[in-house]
Amino acid sequence: MVGQPYPEIEPYEAGSLEVGDGQEIYWEISGNPDGKPALFLHGGPGGGSKPDNRRLFDPARYQIVVFDQRGCGRSRPHASEALLDLSTNTTWHLVADIEALREHLGINKWLVLGGSWGSTLALAYAQTHPDRVTELILRGVFTLRQRELDWFYQGGAGVIFPERWQDFLAPVAPEDRSDLMRAYHRLLNDPDPAVHGPAAVAWSVWEASTVTLIEDPDLLEAYKNPAFSLAFARIENHYFVNRGWLEEGQLIANAHVLQSIPGIIVQGRYDICTPPVTAWDLHQGWPSAQLLMVAATGHAGTEPGNTRSLVLATDKFAGPG
Repeated sequence: MVGQPYPEIEPYEAGSLEVGDGQEIYWEISGNPDGKPALFLHGGPGGGSKPDNRRLFDPARYQIVVFDQRGCGRSRPHASEALLDLSTNTTWHLVADIEALREHLGINKWLVLGGSWGSTLALAYAQTHPDRVTELILRGVFTLRQRELDWFYQGGAGVIFPERWQDFLAPVAPEDRSDLMRAYHRLLNDPDPAVHGPAAVAWSVWEASTVTLIEDPDLLEAYKNPAFSLAFARIENHYFVNRGWLEEGQLIANAHVLQSIPGIIVQGRYDICTPPVTAWDLHQGWPSAQLLMVAATGHAGTEPGNTRSLVLATDKFAGPG
């Protein structure tokens, strides 16, 4: 059926690439070795890649590259390790990692697809290396502007999910709630597992509770996993406290750099994590891209409306079948 995810496939090649700073990133390739190169950028940051990411691309027409960003998934060292130094885990380190991976794999140019934080990284990469991007597909656009961070981590979204917001507030002392991201930074980096463990779960479950239009119990359970939640929360909070090492509004202000790159923006109409206004603002600066507002859909790429739109987008750019 048109727009349905492609069948499950396994990678035909995988490995780890040393990218400096004591970091190794896990990568894999699936699909057609002679197909059109495409790079998938996972969300989070710190979320790691998943097998279903491959299913957004026609395996007969695409050479599909997926990797785990620094500190998460199968990349090493893992951010769940006690007090791991994250100083060399930044947006610009990841942009450099993408270029190192492209060169390592001998790819000249590739389509880039990223959702949520992956859209942030895709924009940063495409604006830095526009000559290496054939097309750009973004989902649930997030650019780390202050108002975007405040909406999700300083109470805005809490008016829609009050019971879940109460759980998010629980680990933080009332006197520390004027800057919740900074308060969580202290908790997540406390050496005591009795402190950083519950904080990591609370941070992660808040996101898992709000990413889908209808709450997904299986997703909630997955985000309660101690090793996953600690790496996810530590990396995500590290990026957000530092505003992604971006100037305020940088990725939208520099959207003009993308004008020669064909693009599709997929945005859930009822996305609570990254509300549609950011996708709209990006589209104003990049009007040549197609903006798809997906009805009855939230944030997660796994929601049927988002998945269908992403598959249709990759099919559009795949070339002859």
